[in-house]
Amino acid sequence: MATILIYAPKAQNTFNVVIKDEKTQAPLPGASVTISSANIGGHADTLGHAKLINIPNGKQLITFSYTGYQTVSRHFIFPITGNTEIIILLNSMEDELDEVIVQSTRTSRTIGNTASRVETIDGEELDEKNNMRPANVSMLLHESTGIQVQQTSATSGNASIRVQGLDGRYTQLLKDGYPNFGNFASGLSVLEIPPLDLKQVEVIKGPASTLYGGGAIAGVVNFISKQPKEKAEYDFLFNQSHIGQTNIGGYASQKFKKIGYSMLALVNFQKAYDVDNDGFSELPKNRNFTINPRLFFYPTSSFSIMLGNSYTWGNNRGGDMEVIKYKADSLHTYFEENNTVRNTTTLEIDKTFASGNKIKLKQSLGYFDRVISLSNFFFSGYNINSFTDLSVITTKQKHTFIGGLNLVSDKFTHRNMQILSAQSFTTGIYLQDTWDISGRVILEGGLRADYVKYKNNNFSKNQTFVLPRLSALFKINHKLSSRIGGGLGYKIPTSFTEETENLQYQNLQALNNVQAEKSVGGTADVNFKTNISEHFVFSINQMFFYTRINKPLVLHTDILGNHNFANAAKPVISSGFETNLKLVFKDDLKLFVGYTFTDAHAKYLTGNQFLSLVPKNKLNLTLMYEKEDNFKLGLEGYFTDRQYLDNGNRTPSYWEFGFMAQKTFRKVTVFINFENFTNQRQSNYKTVVNPPHNNPGFDQIWNHTEGFVTNGGIKIRL
Repeated sequence: MATILIYAPKAQNTFNVVIKDEKTQAPLPGASVTISSANIGGHADTLGHAKLINIPNGKQLITFSYTGYQTVSRHFIFPITGNTEIIILLNSMEDELDEVIVQSTRTSRTIGNTASRVETIDGEELDEKNNMRPANVSMLLHESTGIQVQQTSATSGNASIRVQGLDGRYTQLLKDGYPNFGNFASGLSVLEIPPLDLKQVEVIKGPASTLYGGGAIAGVVNFISKQPKEKAEYDFLFNQSHIGQTNIGGYASQKFKKIGYSMLALVNFQKAYDVDNDGFSELPKNRNFTINPRLFFYPTSSFSIMLGNSYTWGNNRGGDMEVIKYKADSLHTYFEENNTVRNTTTLEIDKTFASGNKIKLKQSLGYFDRVISLSNFFFSGYNINSFTDLSVITTKQKHTFIGGLNLVSDKFTHRNMQILSAQSFTTGIYLQDTWDISGRVILEGGLRADYVKYKNNNFSKNQTFVLPRLSALFKINHKLSSRIGGGLGYKIPTSFTEETENLQYQNLQALNNVQAEKSVGGTADVNFKTNISEHFVFSINQMFFYTRINKPLVLHTDILGNHNFANAAKPVISSGFETNLKLVFKDDLKLFVGYTFTDAHAKYLTGNQFLSLVPKNKLNLTLMYEKEDNFKLGLEGYFTDRQYLDNGNRTPSYWEFGFMAQKTFRKVTVFINFENFTNQRQSNYKTVVNPPHNNPGFDQIWNHTEGFVTNGGIKIRL
């Protein structure tokens, strides 16, 4: 027995290693070291040193990995003679990793090692959706599980993004981490983000307020731009649809030794389109263009500066077709016109120290000007917002700490009446710790404190919000994993919502004695992936969600027709689940199935409490066959369940289908798309426009308005 007890400790070995960059010999803090067979793992400290203990005797395969570097696996026989520290050198990868690196969590981790649940749209899917709708990102999100792009105007096509059934104001839209959308832009925001320069889209569903503050109650959608590489990239696109839409755009980028650049330019034209011949446009006459140059400076390998400016101009005119053609008379008078100018300047400074610690400064200044003109109403205003975020990332053994200070200013000026002018200023401080407890368990906890001042001509209020958030990743085995997370959120009062956008802000009164909406929510999921056979790969993700919004801001209409907001005593609650299936055969044939069940209620309502325009069941089906760099064929089908309208009526359920084909000839790609080829549209059931003709009313939009659309074009990549 004594012999056995003496031998047992000797059979548990220690492994010391230093992980470095092969070219620079710099340590790689946070690099992973794992022995899968023994379920042993760890991470390198700030000096690149890692230590594994309790390693059994015998031959062990040890894997070394680090974001942006090629993974290395080597065999070692234990016990290792001597106490020599092993040095492992990793090669950096010139190309992007196959596994997605998520940026919205700010930890630069792969999606498989992130405790927060992040969904990504990238690569092939971005390319496919860009074929369908090159003008903006609405198609990217419309066909994603758990996300609904809700059209808010029958004639202008304005739309907002709903996540898990909640109003668009509860979802924060970001471009490269900058919150420059929403507020007065409201239903136009999603229409002014072109997809041509996007590398990926990241979606965090559920509360994400620790890093992003107010407005991230339902979630965050972050549009990530491409970064210049040493190899020049030139992309050009021309698209034409049968309903009168023309898109011409280009993207160029390249990185040199000390400097780099990227340039996006896109022009869109849309003719007014009346599909049901009722004399009113389903799609407005539209002209807009975007130009977005960015300069990158690399004084050293550990220091970079980015300076960018994005300018967008748009004119959108819908309504009576005769008025759009400038042939108005006493009968033909109604029109709805939006003129917008958006300019956003961004600055980003990154510094990585020898210890591996990082500091980042993000600064943006945005200006958005919008004029709404109707036949009997005029609304004009501009929004100025600034965003400053200073953050520090520190890696200590198994912990990655993020701490930061955040300043956000938003000011809206109402030109013609001043009644809706308002401003807010938020000071926030946050801390987040990602703890790699073991190779199988990662815990992420965060805390944010925001002090918010908001005011208008009627009142002013100061509020403090403390927002904890906790999430965890459990890697049960190499096939099965689970994530669970939850936290608090808030949204300061705003006059700009889906409802007021639909009203064009007519007879809208200024906010008075209202307070911020507060939320609690969370998500939990299980992810399973396996090889059914040598050629078949199957994966499923099952996610459950719950969000409760207390004191929701609700719009009321008095007997004079004036619209006022007030906090309701009872909450809005949205709960349900999402199921995503994926089946891949030989990497060529792919089947995606997505199902969303949403049970969303406004508890403050009497009688029917279901939120309007929220289908309880949605089903997404996509079948894709692709030969890389050769051709691609795709067939899609979408089912939308019945929805409640504001008047209590229920809409019919409906199916829609689409087909696309793409063929590549070296550097030229030709594509054609048949969207909604079964011609599913709302006017098939009832006309959307209600008399009188010169002062019409409009039904709520619950289906497509334009019907079947076919488009095609060419893409050139040099």
